[in-house]
Parts: sequence; C-alpha cells; structure tokens
Amino acid sequence: VMQNPPFDQRIARVLVRPLIGTFISPNHITTLSLLFALIGAICLAKGEIFWQNCGAGLFIVARFMDHWDGELARQSGRQSRFGYYFDYVTGGLSYAALFSGIGFGLMESILDTWAMRLGLMGAVSALLVMGVNLWTDAETNESLSGTAACYPNIAGFELEDGIYLLAPLTWLGCLVPFFSAAGIGATFYCF
Repeated sequence: VMQNPPFDQRIARVLVRPLIGTFISPNHITTLSLLFALIGAICLAKGEIFWQNCGAGLFIVARFMDHWDGELARQSGRQSRFGYYFDYVTGGLSYAALFSGIGFGLMESILDTWAMRLGLMGAVSALLVMGVNLWTDAETNESLSGTAACYPNIAGFELEDGIYLLAPLTWLGCLVPFFSAAGIGATFYCF
C-alpha cells in the first residue's frame, strides 16, 4: 500500500468501501470508466460548446474512477494480473480517445488542421507511454508486486492529476489552450 497516496486515491479508497462484498468487481469499474471516457471523447468530438462541456465532465469522472478499481481490488482481495493490465490498457485507450476526440472537435477552431495533428500526437503518445510502462513493468515483474511505475507525488497530487483541469477549463472556454499545452506536453513526456 502506498505510504502517501494522492488525494484522488484517498477519496476513492473511502468511496469503494460500500462495494466490498458486492457483485461489483474491479473489472466492472474499469469497464465503466472506459465507457465514460469513450462517451466523453465522442461528446468532445462534436465540437459544440454544450457537448464539449458534457464530454469534459464525463472524462473527468472516468479518470477519477481509474482509482476506484485498484482500491476495490486491494480492499476486497480481488487483485488479478488481468485486472492490472486491463486497467493500464483502459487508461491508454481513454487518453488516446480524449486527444482524438478533442482534436476532431476543434478542427473548426483557431487551431484549424493543427487540432487534428495535436490530437494525433497526443493519442500516439498516450498509447506509446502505455506500452512502455507495460513493457517496463513486465520486465521488472512490478505487476506482481503492486509497485508498478507511478508518477511523482507532490503535495498530494500526481503529474497525471493535471487532467482534472480539463473540465473547469473547458467550462470557462479555455479548451483550445489547454488542449494545445496537453498535446505538446504529452508528446514531450512520451519522449
């Protein structure tokens, strides 16, 4: 168990307690989070403000749920190798869908054709990082020890927690600059 988990994981730890001993499995939650992320990406791809706002909210819920499956698995003793890899693949696919959806939805914005380029760069980067992390974990057997690759934790926040800014910045009309920074940042992080 992580000594000083980030805030979102601490919240998830409490929220999943009522699910222990129910028919709901960690893999159910992973599947639901993937569905929320994909629906959110489809909404963002529509390019209309209402749908962008809905999509951003759905995606944030999906990414917050990313902690629920692991917490439920640990607390209920239902950890599995499949669940571990399913969670990783779900995260990579979710981010790839997000970048693709926003890129498509912003083609009529000031970004013009750069929207799709940034979306493609972000999507490819998300999938490559997922693959590298899976390969690294497999090489070091970290998936078995529960100490897989993680992001730096500073003051209760991880690097990936920046995604939570997607919703409020979208609602404030700042999706274009956020997406631009995220697409470029994801690409640099990948390298």
